Amino acid sequence: MTKTIDPKSLSVQEFHAYFLGAVAPRPIAFASTIDKEGNVNLSPFSFFNAFGSNPPTLIFSPARRVRDNTTKHTLENVLERDEVVINIVNFDMVEQMSLASTEYGKGINEFIKSGLTPVESVKVKPPRVKESPASFECKVKQVIATGQEGGAGNLVICEVLLAHFQEDIFDINGVISPYKLDAVARMGGNWYCRAQGDAVFEIPKPNLKKGIGVDQIPEKIRNSHVLSGNNLGRLGNIEILPSEEEVQIFKDIPEMKEILIRFSNNIESLENHLHLLAKDYLLKNEVENAWKVLLSY
Repeated sequence: MTKTIDPKSLSVQEFHAYFLGAVAPRPIAFASTIDKEGNVNLSPFSFFNAFGSNPPTLIFSPARRVRDNTTKHTLENVLERDEVVINIVNFDMVEQMSLASTEYGKGINEFIKSGLTPVESVKVKPPRVKESPASFECKVKQVIATGQEGGAGNLVICEVLLAHFQEDIFDINGVISPYKLDAVARMGGNWYCRAQGDAVFEIPKPNLKKGIGVDQIPEKIRNSHVLSGNNLGRLGNIEILPSEEEVQIFKDIPEMKEILIRFSNNIESLENHLHLLAKDYLLKNEVENAWKVLLSY
């Protein structure tokens, strides 16, 4: 069953809960800004992402408050001074980030309230957060209001002028490691998620090759009661199927021989056990071996 909702049939608050509960996880822009008097503000926003790398572009949205249609200090600041530093949030600072989201009065410095450390920026006036694993000094190029009522967004389009990365987030190959970054993201309500442990996984990029597609997988495999949609997607990402010779050689390994002999008189059990074995290979990212199993009967 599907629950279908017209946003206009609910209050903004009600649809807001559904909306943010489903559009998740959302990365967090921990934005530091300065008003025209020089007062520093630090506040997190989960309407945020990267939107291009040439020029490097970040967009976040300080939405109008749903309850009373007021605007946030961050929005007022970027309209007064077209600069912002967007700091990335990791698990070690998530509680302090949350504290900084408190609606303190204008002129109150959330760096002080949250206990985070301001570091002077190089190309813009707002400071960056020392504890952040990555910070981006930005020029605000444009602010686009999506409406004037409570809940309406304000897209702050930012060009990155300078980036700062903590050295300990890189792996031995000089690539940012998700495990070392330990980023957190926003879910619905009071929920967050942490990009760590089993939550982090790899999928080979299909744009580097042309996979055969799920439609080219034999029907007896495609309609499997064991293999999931994700399993079929991984199988469909292969460019070339193993040859008959490769499959025949693979049938001689002990695990395969046992299954093929044991269930030779029961095609349903044979298929079930082979599909389970193929699934195990897929979980180990051994796609070719999974195909050899599936093409063996």
